Amino acid sequence: MNEQRILEELIALLEANSVIIRNEPLGGSGGGLCTVKGEPIFFVDTQAPSAEVAALCARAVPQVVDIEKLYIRPEVRQFIENYSNQIT
Repeated sequence: MNEQRILEELIALLEANSVIIRNEPLGGSGGGLCTVKGEPIFFVDTQAPSAEVAALCARAVPQVVDIEKLYIRPEVRQFIENYSNQIT
């Protein structure tokens, strides 16, 4: 599974858990998860490489989803586990 497909699945997980997805040109930094007026929002930097945005999504998913209680494709779960354990 390529990084673009993993990114799509991660974004779908966030959306399914009430996270608003905003696609914005942010200068290539990748974006990230934040809360605005009590609403979780994930900013996708349209100028950043898919791999970088996917890594940020992988770190954000465990913050809003209990991944142990959901079926997640093994490749996507491994990607989440690989990146959510990294210190930024």
